[in-house]
Amino acid sequence: MARLMAQRHQKVNAVDDLATLHAEITACRQCVMAGYFAESSPIVVNQPIQGKPALMLVGQAPASPVRSKGRPFSGQAGRVLFGWLARADWEEEAFREQCYFTAITKCYPGPAKGGVGGPLGKGDRLPSTREQGLCRPFLLRELALIQPRLILTVGRLSMSYFLGHIDFTDAIGQVFERDGRTILPLPHPSGVSRWNNLPENQARVVLALEQLKRLTRKDAAPK
Repeated sequence: MARLMAQRHQKVNAVDDLATLHAEITACRQCVMAGYFAESSPIVVNQPIQGKPALMLVGQAPASPVRSKGRPFSGQAGRVLFGWLARADWEEEAFREQCYFTAITKCYPGPAKGGVGGPLGKGDRLPSTREQGLCRPFLLRELALIQPRLILTVGRLSMSYFLGHIDFTDAIGQVFERDGRTILPLPHPSGVSRWNNLPENQARVVLALEQLKRLTRKDAAPK
């Protein structure tokens, strides 16, 4: 009984600490003060946390708040992503319930230079190295609190953060172990990514999804 109570106490503390972290992210104005954009738009996924999710998805940065309304991958890129995940036997709502969503940076970086964000433009601006550094403490704290068994990196920036300078194309379809964590890279499902259009790369994505299915077969309902 004492052990059960201690476990419950740890879960409550984890929720409280995560809520505190989310509040700090929401209040952050560091990039505004550094002159990267006029107004902050930090996004956190305030999903119910029951224990610790076994999965964490780490993207590049949030989409436009107007497009996403605080729900990650809710547009065209989301339809592609969840279409991929369906091939690994993951329904969208089940995945959202059991995966913690975050990103390398926490604010929408704005559209890429010379275009507008979204599937008909040139995508979103790549966060600068400085912006990534300002947000890094938040990501490190998320990792410490969630302690995911499996991390899905989405896109080149996220993959580089966890795996360093390795060939992006060769990495898709492979599984990596880093610091006691399993890392599975995925490309970004954006419609502006030409990488996704090549048949040989589509085959790599299929292989990555087969790896995801294998890795999560026993973890589909983590406790």
